[in-house]
Amino acid sequence: MKTLLLIIYLLCYSLASAAPQQDHAQLRAAAAALVQQQTAYLPGKVTFMVDEIDKRISLRPCSKIEAFLPPGTQLTGRVSIGVRCTETGGWSTLIPVQIKITRELLVSAHALTLGQIVRETDLARLQTETTLNSGITDASLIVGKVLRYSVAAGYILREDMLRPPYSIKQGQTVNLSIQANGFTLSSSGVALNNASEGETVQARTSSGRVISGTASADGVILINP
Repeated sequence: MKTLLLIIYLLCYSLASAAPQQDHAQLRAAAAALVQQQTAYLPGKVTFMVDEIDKRISLRPCSKIEAFLPPGTQLTGRVSIGVRCTETGGWSTLIPVQIKITRELLVSAHALTLGQIVRETDLARLQTETTLNSGITDASLIVGKVLRYSVAAGYILREDMLRPPYSIKQGQTVNLSIQANGFTLSSSGVALNNASEGETVQARTSSGRVISGTASADGVILINP
């Protein structure tokens, strides 16, 4: 009796194993195609590797396979790419992928101090693996800007570390350009705060009145009543 049950079990297992299964290579290919498409626009060199799928994962064959990005997926480092069958009663699974992004980023060539205006000679380039939206590759976005805090040599520079130079400084005598009803009136005053181009700045007029305006690149405060 035991021998008969064993034979029946082995027969059922053999039949189940022989049932058609979705080719794992097709799933990996779909995941790879999506990653290739989604990373094509990224700066730098992007390389990725689609990991092997656990052989114990068994899915029924599907003729309509679609790869997708699960919510919140960042295409860097180790990620999971979704692949699903869009047929009625379809399935969904996750494919592990490793993504590397190598970029040549601008770093400090030597120690830089708070308030220092960055020059071309203050910059060096470093080829490194990095995350998305970090670091700067275009020197024109840095040169002429002012450091918000000190950094050591070899530090990867970011835009949030820098600010435009002040076009107006506190205590400076400034020209006021007041535009109203199609006319432009000029006056003078004393700046009450530092401001870069486009920032709000206050000034005290000769009559003692405090007014607010927008700092221009040439140090004039533009006022729109």
